[in-house]
Amino acid sequence: MITKFAELYQNDLAAQKARYEEIAAGYEQYYGKTESLAFFSAPGRTEVGGNHTDHNHGCVLAAAVNLDIVAAAAANGENVVRLKSAEYEKMDVVDLSDLSVQDAEAEKSASLIRGVCARCQELGYQIGGFNAYTATQVLKGSGLSSSAAFEVAIVTVISHLFNDGAIDPVTAAQIAQYAENVYFGKPSGLMDQTASSVGGFTAIDFHAPKKPVLEKVDFDLTQNGYALCIVDTGGNHADLTGDYAAIPVEMKAVAKLLGAEVLRDADEALFWSHLGELRKKVGDRAVLRAMHFFSDNRIAQEEAALLKAGDFEGFKEKIIASGRSSATRLQNVFACSNPFEQGLSLALAVSEKILAGKGAWRVHGGGFAGTIQAFVPVEMLETYRSELEAVFGEGTCHVLSIRSAGGTKVEI
Repeated sequence: MITKFAELYQNDLAAQKARYEEIAAGYEQYYGKTESLAFFSAPGRTEVGGNHTDHNHGCVLAAAVNLDIVAAAAANGENVVRLKSAEYEKMDVVDLSDLSVQDAEAEKSASLIRGVCARCQELGYQIGGFNAYTATQVLKGSGLSSSAAFEVAIVTVISHLFNDGAIDPVTAAQIAQYAENVYFGKPSGLMDQTASSVGGFTAIDFHAPKKPVLEKVDFDLTQNGYALCIVDTGGNHADLTGDYAAIPVEMKAVAKLLGAEVLRDADEALFWSHLGELRKKVGDRAVLRAMHFFSDNRIAQEEAALLKAGDFEGFKEKIIASGRSSATRLQNVFACSNPFEQGLSLALAVSEKILAGKGAWRVHGGGFAGTIQAFVPVEMLETYRSELEAVFGEGTCHVLSIRSAGGTKVEI
């Protein structure tokens, strides 16, 4: 995909022009001037429906948002990738002559670069050395999936620098997920990468994960009098990999007892008729998480249908139902290892007090720490923002828009 700069940032042209100039200057500082410099962008994403359903081949509703990572990049004629991020002091340097998994790189950005390059090569795409300088607006730990945006940006660079833009959005998402799962060491599903790569409101069915079924959902929140808010409660995702990993493990343990590999292929009626036996074998939390999967898998599909039908009142009810299931069944609003930090629960409780009967609210993204999502009537936006920021600090309530473009080369 190639998107014109003015189309991508139509409501924020002046600020984005200054930002791109800073990124170009950053590239020149580390690598010098080049006539072949190109710009690439990948958006963060917001999960609208289907909380932790994708890794069990379920359905989700997601959307790309207007916060993105931008990379200025050019081929360097070597067999080495050098990437400097504005947000970090250390430059990542990856030698493409060795694309094997490096244990020392686990959970570091270099592992994602190496993993993306390795998978691209395995799939028959050309790879090569390049220099890149990146800057991101996708806050780390925000639930907007900064890691997926980074991965998709790297795939997009490789697609355009070495393959004439031939890597399609779904394949790009699968390459990005592979890098995160195998090289970075985080067992994520495919939703984050797909939403970032494809763009817009997208209903995704992962029943056949190698060929997910995508459907764009045409809906304008602003025209319906609502704003999308993401509230950053200040929690840190740094030590939560085990909490995230336990969710698919426990869901799949239930599925196995029901004769399936994932819950999407399990018989829900059989599940309900064997609750007593299941809880003895895998524990109560695993059973509750399976209940959440069956419920939220349906809710995600219902949300997409309601948006397509223009029924926003019904959609809000489903958002609240999904949030309630996440809190009580999936149990990802705080980490059991740190019960004193419950920013998500607090933000949800405050949101319910303000928005009950008017808006909708739910945990956002992977959970345990980070952000919540709220759909707020425009006339209540300033009240909602001021009350949430009084609790969590100035600038913690982000008002977002939905971006139609996914990972793209930017035509200046």
